[in-house]
Amino acid sequence: MRITDIQRCEVRPGQLVEWTLSPATVEAAAELPDDARPPAYIQESHIKTARSVREDGLFVPTWLGTAFDIPGRIDLDALEDALRAWTLRHETLRSGFRQDGDELRRFTLDPGSVSLHREVVGDFTDATELVRHLQDRFDVAADALGWPNLIYSAVVRDDGASVYMAFDHSNVDAYSINRIPAEIHELYAGRTVEEAPVSSYIDFCRIERTDADGIDASHEVVGRWREFIRRCDGMLPGFPVDLGLTPGGPLPPQKLMREPLVGAEDAAAFEAYCRPYGGSLVGLLAATALIVREIGGQSVYRTVVPFHTRVKSRWSESVGWYVGGAPIEVPVPADFPAALKAVRAQLQAARPLARMPLARVLSLLGTDFRPTSPDLYSIVSYVDARGFPGAEDWAGLSAYGLIRVSYGDQVCVWVNRLHEGLWFAGRYPDTDVAYKNMRLYVERLRDIVVGVRAMPERPAAVSPATACPGGAGGTAPSTASLRP
Repeated sequence: MRITDIQRCEVRPGQLVEWTLSPATVEAAAELPDDARPPAYIQESHIKTARSVREDGLFVPTWLGTAFDIPGRIDLDALEDALRAWTLRHETLRSGFRQDGDELRRFTLDPGSVSLHREVVGDFTDATELVRHLQDRFDVAADALGWPNLIYSAVVRDDGASVYMAFDHSNVDAYSINRIPAEIHELYAGRTVEEAPVSSYIDFCRIERTDADGIDASHEVVGRWREFIRRCDGMLPGFPVDLGLTPGGPLPPQKLMREPLVGAEDAAAFEAYCRPYGGSLVGLLAATALIVREIGGQSVYRTVVPFHTRVKSRWSESVGWYVGGAPIEVPVPADFPAALKAVRAQLQAARPLARMPLARVLSLLGTDFRPTSPDLYSIVSYVDARGFPGAEDWAGLSAYGLIRVSYGDQVCVWVNRLHEGLWFAGRYPDTDVAYKNMRLYVERLRDIVVGVRAMPERPAAVSPATACPGGAGGTAPSTASLRP
C-alpha cells in the first residue's frame, strides 16, 4: 500500500464509530495467569525503549495501521462481526505483557473471552478536526506501554465508510498491515477468509527466542555484527548524509516525505534491469549507495537492511512483527552496474544474519544502542506489494498503510512497488538541512530509476544459484518493517 500519515490519507467527514476491546475483556485479562511463551526480542526491545523515552519526559507514539474504504450503505453489526472475527484469527492481538521487575510476562486471552465495545463518537463536519481527533485517540489507544493497544474506527457516510485500524508496533509489521483490507472486506461480505487456522505469532516468538538463547558471544553471527559495529565507530549506522542535528541534543521532531516515485512502466524497466542481480531491492540499495556518496562524500555505504523472517510458509498468513536486520558494507563504485554487483554480493553474505534477533546479539555484545531513540538505525526498505490479496483494488478503495510520525533522529525510507508504480515514503528529522538532503535524495533516486532505460549496457546475467536471496519479494516481500 501507499505509506502515509493520518493527515494525508483522504480523511473525509462523517459519523465516527469506534471499537475497542470491551471492559469485560480487559477485566478477564487482568485475572489471567502468565503465558509461558516469552516476548520476541524485538517486542521486548520496543517496549523497553518506549519506557525509557517516556521516563525521560517525552511521549513518542509509534503506532502503525491501515485506512481503507468500504463502499455502499454500511451495516455496523456486520462490520463489528468482521472486525471481531479478524481479531480472533490472530492470537497476538489478544495477548499482552505485564512488567515484573526487569521482565515482561505475557498473558493471552482465549477467543471466547474477547468481545468488542462499540461507541458512536459523533458527527464530524470538518476533516481537519476529525484528523486531529483520530491521531490523538490512536496515540492513547495504541500505546506501546498500555493494553489493550489497538483500536478500530469507521467514519460512516451515506455512500460507505472509511475504516481506520491502529496498533502498537509490537503486534504488527508492514506485511500484516498490507493483508488487512482484503481480509476485512471478505469477512464483512460474509465470506470465510481462511478455513485453516492461522499460525500464531506468539508461537513464532517462542521458537525464535529459544533458538536465539542457544547462542553465546562466540557465535559467528555475533562476531560478524561485532566487526560491523566496530567499523561503524562503535555505533549502528545512521543515514550517511548531514541531517542538521546537534550531537547529544534532544530527540528532534520528524517530518514525512511521501510521493509517487515513478509510474508502472519505469518501475518495470528498473526491475528488469536489476533482476539479474536480485531485483529492485538490490537496485534501490545500489542507487542509495551512489547518491549518499554524492551528497555526503561516503566512500563506503554501511546500512542495516530489514528482511522479513517469515521463512516458513506456516507464518505467511500470520499477523505479527516478523522482521530482522542484515548488515551490509558497500565500497561505493563508480557506476550503477558495478554498484549492483557489490550490493548483491553483500546481501548474499549478510542475509542469513537477519534470522538472529539483533537485540539478542547486542545483549551478548554488552551493548544497548536504544535507550533514548525509538529507531535503532536508519533503514532503506523495499516491498513488492503487488502480490497481496486485493492489491489491485487499493487505489480505488483509498487504501493506505499508516505510520505515526513523531520524534526521531534517524531516517527511515520505504519504497513500495504497487500496480501504479513505485511509491516513496520517508520520515526524517525536521531540520532545514535534512529536508534539503532528503529532497535531493528523492530526486536523484528518481533520476537513477528512470535512467536505466538510457544505460547503454545491461548487466551481465547472474545464474539463479547465485542470485541475491530475498530480492524482489512478490507475495513474500523482502522487507516488511515500518520501524526497525
